Amino acid sequence: MMLESAIIDEVELYEVEIPFKEPFEISGGVSHTRKSLIILLKSDGVVGYGESAPFEFPFYSPETLDSVRNMLISYFFPMIVGRKVNSIEELNEILNRNVRGNNFAKAGVETAYWDLIARKNAIPLKELLRWKMEQIGVPSEYTASRGYVESGISIGIPVDRDLGKLREAIERALEDGYKRVKVKIKPGWDIEPLKISREILGYDFPLWTDANGAYTLDHVDLFLEMDRYECLFHEQPLHVQDYLGNLELANRIKTPICLDESLKSELIARQVLKLNISRIWNLKIQRVGGLLEALKIYKIAVENQVKLWGGTMPETGLGASFILCFASFAGFVYPSDVEPSSRWFEDGRDIVDLRMQDGRIKVPSDPGIGEISEDRIVRFGKKICTMRGDTK
Repeated sequence: MMLESAIIDEVELYEVEIPFKEPFEISGGVSHTRKSLIILLKSDGVVGYGESAPFEFPFYSPETLDSVRNMLISYFFPMIVGRKVNSIEELNEILNRNVRGNNFAKAGVETAYWDLIARKNAIPLKELLRWKMEQIGVPSEYTASRGYVESGISIGIPVDRDLGKLREAIERALEDGYKRVKVKIKPGWDIEPLKISREILGYDFPLWTDANGAYTLDHVDLFLEMDRYECLFHEQPLHVQDYLGNLELANRIKTPICLDESLKSELIARQVLKLNISRIWNLKIQRVGGLLEALKIYKIAVENQVKLWGGTMPETGLGASFILCFASFAGFVYPSDVEPSSRWFEDGRDIVDLRMQDGRIKVPSDPGIGEISEDRIVRFGKKICTMRGDTK
């Protein structure tokens, strides 16, 4: 019998800041550091860890570091601290009660609870995920998992648009053993990057683009030109809310499209299927508000032959450990966005060190998401909130 209940005795919130090795630019903005919020849920001597990982500015989602911090301290923490939560489903009901959106904030609390429950049961998170999949009726063949995920690299837009730097990044990715390459694109940075990518990778190596919604239907001819580079798909080519535009683009070009930012909930996933917009989905835990919602989307996907892969923001290694566990299941068919810590940070400067060997990252086998060094949380951040049940 799996124990899902816990009394939340105390909550702690840390804000960490870890510099990236180099700036990471997408079509909407650029990040120089990973600023993130680390959440500790404490219950009867056991600690569960989670992460809320929005960007500082609202170029990816409406949520920002400031808005998430405020929601956690002012709203979500008071709702759960000192309270007995009976199940993962009940926690989600609490977090979603009279609260629209705020998925990054919800995901931080919700993933910390999954980690807490896994640790209380002394099992790896992956086993708790499998158990919950069985509970909600995921077909048995899709509750099987691997002991690793294949890692793909996401190459941002060089700050100075230097094609030579792009070439070096792709060549280095091949040398490092990544299983696929994703190239960030936007208008004015698309055809030449793809041309160089194929020159280096050839046409048998998995390649796709990610526009983060930077294009419109006025760019159809450009996408028709990109067809020649035989990408596996274009990730989120049009605006997050332009569902019909993405559908029309998909019908007019040869290369399939994949949804990312548009896919925010189980409800939207069902509508995407009904409209037949896309059958390739990037599943991000942060974007959909936690693991339970992600599992519901997973169930819909595998029942309808949708191809999945696991995306990241990127989070720190702590937050990435959740999608690392999830993306090991059989429904995920493409290499994930989970990359080794060395891709983003200098040695020893991630909260959890993720290591890649032969293009693969091992799934944690210790309880929860594995061993967490609170010393690193303290070293890279500062505590900004402690809330106890007796001071609620």
